[in-house]
Amino acid sequence: MNRDHFEGGLRHLRGRAKTAAGAVRGRAGDQFDGAYDQATGAAQYAYGEARDAVRDLRHGGEHLVEEGRTRFRQVSERSHALADEAIERGQQYRDQAVRHGRTLARRADQNRGTTLALVAAMAFGLGWLARPTR
Repeated sequence: MNRDHFEGGLRHLRGRAKTAAGAVRGRAGDQFDGAYDQATGAAQYAYGEARDAVRDLRHGGEHLVEEGRTRFRQVSERSHALADEAIERGQQYRDQAVRHGRTLARRADQNRGTTLALVAAMAFGLGWLARPTR
Protein backbone atom coordinates (compact mmCIF):
# COMPACT_ATOMS: atom_id res chain seq x y z
CA MET A 1 0.00 0.00 0.00
CA ASN A 2 1.40 3.40 -0.97
CA ARG A 3 0.52 7.01 -0.08
CA ASP A 4 -1.81 7.51 -3.09
CA HIS A 5 -3.63 4.31 -2.28
CA PHE A 6 -4.22 5.36 1.32
CA GLU A 7 -5.02 9.05 0.66
CA GLY A 8 -7.34 8.17 -2.24
CA GLY A 9 -9.34 5.84 0.00
CA LEU A 10 -9.65 8.50 2.72
CA ARG A 11 -10.64 11.20 0.22
CA HIS A 12 -13.28 8.90 -1.24
CA LEU A 13 -14.75 8.25 2.23
CA ARG A 14 -14.70 11.98 3.09
CA GLY A 15 -16.48 12.65 -0.20
CA ARG A 16 -19.18 10.12 0.61
CA ALA A 17 -19.66 11.69 4.04
CA LYS A 18 -19.79 15.19 2.51
CA THR A 19 -22.34 14.04 -0.10
CA ALA A 20 -24.53 12.44 2.58
CA ALA A 21 -24.28 15.52 4.81
CA GLY A 22 -25.16 17.78 1.86
CA ALA A 23 -28.17 15.61 1.08
CA VAL A 24 -29.36 15.71 4.70
CA ARG A 25 -28.93 19.51 4.88
CA GLY A 26 -30.35 20.01 1.41
CA ARG A 27 -27.24 21.79 0.08
CA ALA A 28 -26.51 20.96 -3.55
CA GLY A 29 -23.07 22.61 -3.40
CA ASP A 30 -21.93 20.28 -0.59
CA GLN A 31 -23.33 17.30 -2.49
CA PHE A 32 -21.42 18.39 -5.60
CA ASP A 33 -18.18 18.87 -3.61
CA GLY A 34 -18.69 15.47 -1.99
CA ALA A 35 -19.25 13.78 -5.35
CA TYR A 36 -16.14 15.52 -6.70
CA ASP A 37 -14.09 14.31 -3.72
CA GLN A 38 -15.48 10.81 -4.17
CA ALA A 39 -14.47 10.74 -7.83
CA THR A 40 -11.00 12.18 -7.23
CA GLY A 41 -10.49 9.87 -4.27
CA ALA A 42 -11.46 6.86 -6.39
CA ALA A 43 -9.10 8.02 -9.14
CA GLN A 44 -6.23 8.53 -6.66
CA TYR A 45 -6.97 5.13 -5.13
CA ALA A 46 -6.88 3.53 -8.60
CA TYR A 47 -3.61 5.34 -9.33
CA GLY A 48 -2.16 3.92 -6.11
CA GLU A 49 -3.34 0.44 -7.14
CA ALA A 50 -1.68 0.88 -10.52
CA ARG A 51 1.57 2.00 -8.86
CA ASP A 52 1.52 -1.09 -6.67
CA ALA A 53 0.85 -3.31 -9.68
CA VAL A 54 3.71 -1.72 -11.64
CA ARG A 55 6.04 -2.07 -8.66
CA ASP A 56 5.09 -5.74 -8.31
CA LEU A 57 5.61 -6.32 -12.03
CA ARG A 58 8.98 -4.57 -11.90
CA HIS A 59 10.09 -6.70 -8.97
CA GLY A 60 8.84 -9.81 -10.77
CA GLY A 61 10.72 -8.75 -13.91
CA GLU A 62 13.88 -8.11 -11.91
CA HIS A 63 13.51 -11.54 -10.37
CA LEU A 64 13.12 -13.13 -13.80
CA VAL A 65 16.15 -11.26 -15.13
CA GLU A 66 18.25 -12.37 -12.17
CA GLU A 67 17.05 -15.95 -12.56
CA GLY A 68 17.95 -15.79 -16.25
CA ARG A 69 21.41 -14.49 -15.41
CA THR A 70 21.90 -17.25 -12.84
CA ARG A 71 20.82 -19.93 -15.31
CA PHE A 72 23.07 -18.45 -18.00
CA ARG A 73 26.01 -18.55 -15.61
CA GLN A 74 25.21 -22.17 -14.73
CA VAL A 75 24.95 -23.14 -18.40
CA SER A 76 28.12 -21.21 -19.19
CA GLU A 77 30.02 -22.88 -16.36
CA ARG A 78 28.70 -26.29 -17.43
CA SER A 79 29.67 -25.68 -21.05
CA HIS A 80 33.17 -24.66 -20.01
CA ALA A 81 33.44 -27.80 -17.88
CA LEU A 82 32.26 -29.95 -20.81
CA ALA A 83 34.68 -28.23 -23.18
CA ASP A 84 37.56 -28.82 -20.75
CA GLU A 85 36.53 -32.46 -20.40
CA ALA A 86 36.35 -32.87 -24.18
CA ILE A 87 39.81 -31.35 -24.60
CA GLU A 88 41.21 -33.62 -21.90
CA ARG A 89 39.66 -36.74 -23.47
CA GLY A 90 40.88 -35.70 -26.90
CA GLN A 91 44.40 -35.36 -25.58
CA GLN A 92 44.14 -38.79 -23.92
CA TYR A 93 42.92 -40.40 -27.17
CA ARG A 94 45.65 -38.67 -29.13
CA ASP A 95 48.33 -39.84 -26.69
CA GLN A 96 46.93 -43.39 -26.78
CA ALA A 97 46.91 -43.37 -30.61
CA VAL A 98 50.51 -42.13 -30.69
CA ARG A 99 51.58 -44.89 -28.28
CA HIS A 100 49.81 -47.58 -30.33
CA GLY A 101 51.26 -46.20 -33.56
CA ARG A 102 54.78 -46.23 -32.15
CA THR A 103 54.30 -49.76 -30.86
CA LEU A 104 53.03 -50.89 -34.26
CA ALA A 105 55.93 -49.13 -36.04
CA ARG A 106 58.43 -50.78 -33.67
CA ARG A 107 56.94 -54.24 -34.31
CA ALA A 108 56.93 -53.61 -38.05
CA ASP A 109 60.58 -52.56 -37.91
CA GLN A 110 61.50 -55.66 -35.91
CA ASN A 111 59.67 -57.98 -38.33
CA ARG A 112 60.45 -56.41 -41.70
CA GLY A 113 59.98 -59.54 -43.73
CA THR A 114 56.60 -60.37 -42.23
CA THR A 115 55.49 -56.74 -42.55
CA LEU A 116 56.50 -56.63 -46.20
CA ALA A 117 54.64 -59.87 -46.91
CA LEU A 118 51.51 -58.60 -45.12
CA VAL A 119 51.58 -55.27 -46.96
CA ALA A 120 52.06 -57.06 -50.32
CA ALA A 121 49.19 -59.46 -49.56
CA MET A 122 46.89 -56.61 -48.58
CA ALA A 123 47.80 -54.64 -51.71
CA PHE A 124 47.16 -57.70 -53.89
CA GLY A 125 43.81 -58.35 -52.16
CA LEU A 126 42.69 -54.73 -52.49
CA GLY A 127 43.76 -54.68 -56.14
CA TRP A 128 41.86 -57.90 -56.81
CA LEU A 129 38.71 -56.55 -55.09
CA ALA A 130 38.93 -53.21 -56.94
CA ARG A 131 39.44 -54.73 -60.40
CA PRO A 132 36.67 -54.20 -62.94
CA THR A 133 34.47 -57.23 -63.44
CA ARG A 134 33.30 -58.38 -66.86
